[in-house]
Amino acid sequence: MLNPRTEPLKKVLASDLHDEVAWFGLGTAYRDDGRCEDAATALQQCVTVTPTSSATHFALAHSLHGLSRLDKCRTVIPAGIEVSLQKGNLLVTRNLEALKPPLSS
Repeated sequence: MLNPRTEPLKKVLASDLHDEVAWFGLGTAYRDDGRCEDAATALQQCVTVTPTSSATHFALAHSLHGLSRLDKCRTVIPAGIEVSLQKGNLLVTRNLEALKPPLSS
């Protein structure tokens, strides 16, 4: 069953491709539907639109990790940690740090 949030978010993005809330919402809706590749694409667009969102960096890293796209994940994690430290978002910093060990193997 498709997430009921998907279509309204697509409509918002059809009129404003720079709406970071819509990109984030679409990414999480896709993730909830098990559409991991689409989730990663939407979340990457959200990071592009709003590179200062630490939560988006974490969501993207988590999605990439789930897709076993570890090389890309390895580039997202340090950028996300840098943003989260600048924002003082220690929870996101810890969550991103927690993704690092599995990437080392």
